[in-house]
Amino acid sequence: MPHIFSYISYVFFRLLSFLPLRVLYIFSDIVFFIIYRIIGYRKEVVNENLQNSFPEKSSEEIRKIRKEFYHHFCDLFIETIKLWNISEKEILKRCVLKNPDFLEPYKAQGKSIIAVTGHYANWEWLSSLALHNVGDFLPIYKPLHNKVIDKMYIKIREKLGAKTLAKNDTLRTMIRYRNQGKFTITAFIGDQTPNRKSLHYWTNFLNQDTPILQGAERIAKKLDQAVIYCKMTKLKRGYYEYEFIPISDNPKETEENEITERHTRLLENIINENPSYWLWSHRRWKHKKNS
Repeated sequence: MPHIFSYISYVFFRLLSFLPLRVLYIFSDIVFFIIYRIIGYRKEVVNENLQNSFPEKSSEEIRKIRKEFYHHFCDLFIETIKLWNISEKEILKRCVLKNPDFLEPYKAQGKSIIAVTGHYANWEWLSSLALHNVGDFLPIYKPLHNKVIDKMYIKIREKLGAKTLAKNDTLRTMIRYRNQGKFTITAFIGDQTPNRKSLHYWTNFLNQDTPILQGAERIAKKLDQAVIYCKMTKLKRGYYEYEFIPISDNPKETEENEITERHTRLLENIINENPSYWLWSHRRWKHKKNS
């Protein structure tokens, strides 16, 4: 029975993707009313995350951020579905790369790149980078238990030319591309919650003790790949801008956890600029230090 519902969802989302965004945003507003006003989807998690992250803000400020987050969250959902059936012309108009020449020196050197980002703005539309002549763009993802929905997300993410990379295959695949002499950009989501076996490095992030994954830094040092941050900015509804920010061209020369700290601080600053566009429904702090 669950598989039947999965296939129905697959077909429904596929058909939904053919609608223009102006219509899909009406659908988004309806979904917002349902999950925010009626269901209250993960409201306790969102409230707790916001209050702990911004103890200096008033209840009215928290309420405003929370409401704007849910609006953005619903938009993010329909924008992800639309990615399945969006033209290259439209996505390039809606998702602009601010400094496209940034990569040229790295490509000239044949030095592949690790790009770190977070669950901010629209990280799914980051797959449009594959349209900017950046070599092989490899966004890392964690496979879902539901194989039908997992297949759907792979198709959506690869629609514009990205080559999704399953989390457990990351290092092996990156080594294979390196051995083939290919220039790659491998995208790491830097604000994933580590499992209990990976609680090795803690730092203060958004006023809370937070465990941070060190995978991007460790692989960068092992493969001697440059590390950059991909800053995402939401300009207005349905329009985004991406900017590459250098972190380290020579990761082997950095101190332990220096790269991890740099990309964590960049994300923290971005969130503080406009908190509404981070994924506050994510259980980021389910692990407690020394617990």
